[in-house]
Amino acid sequence: MIEATSVEPIIFTTGYSCRIARNVADRPNHFYMTGSMGLAASIGTGIAMSSGRRVVVVDGDGALTMNPGCLLTAGASAHLPILHLVLDDGLYESTGGQSVPSRRINFTALAEAAGYSDVWHVDDLGKLKDLLRSEVARCASPTFVHCELAERDTANPPPRVEADLTQHHLRFSRHLASTSA
Repeated sequence: MIEATSVEPIIFTTGYSCRIARNVADRPNHFYMTGSMGLAASIGTGIAMSSGRRVVVVDGDGALTMNPGCLLTAGASAHLPILHLVLDDGLYESTGGQSVPSRRINFTALAEAAGYSDVWHVDDLGKLKDLLRSEVARCASPTFVHCELAERDTANPPPRVEADLTQHHLRFSRHLASTSA
């Protein structure tokens, strides 16, 4: 995912998603949520609406389950350039591995019903990489990608995002200002 983006703002949901992203490549265009579970898509939608810029949201199945209403806001805006990626491992992994009912929820049907123009379901890493490269480059309307994860490596998770949150906010805000259209 990270390789498919360069300057697009990327909002990473709480938990392992932001921890892994920060460990892989910490960039000024990354916003790591620390707390506020379920609000990554809402933040990304707000940035896309206010700036008209393409925004990528990396969400989790548990976070989306907590706030499915975010789909309605994004889907109602036909020309909103947002790519909403949901990584689904069926667990609230970073809080102890509690089960999420995501395998009983048809996220793609919810996104379609909410008005997302392009909706995808993938369960293959190679297909996911190709799809993301293509969609990030052309996304001009609400796009939803549901990715079922089969394997997880949770033995050694990256450390929590402990940076000064004010400094993180300033870095992200400077990035948005410096790359605005």
